[in-house]
Amino acid sequence: MAPAEVRIELAYSPAPRQVALLSMTVAPGTSVLQALRASPWLSQFPEIDLQSVTVGVWGRRVPLSHGLREGDRVEVYRGLKVDPKEARRVRYRAQGDRGRVRRKKPEPV
Repeated sequence: MAPAEVRIELAYSPAPRQVALLSMTVAPGTSVLQALRASPWLSQFPEIDLQSVTVGVWGRRVPLSHGLREGDRVEVYRGLKVDPKEARRVRYRAQGDRGRVRRKKPEPV
């Protein structure tokens, strides 16, 4: 016997170090798209564009048509503004000699 409703959680990070979480109940088999439309997030976060948004369930990318099950955590991803590899390179260059460990060369015997 299938449950009448399933509990899910929506997660979205509108900005760095900010996370919005929303617990809600939906009918079994509700799609990610239907859950997003049923939530207040589309008006609360106008930057979420259903035409281009990337979503996942528990860290795995899924299409908007993916059916939800009990306990699913739907994650709405925002685009990166900076490539993570490039950001590391910039931090490394800015750090200069301060962060480098200098090892003493062994003295010849």
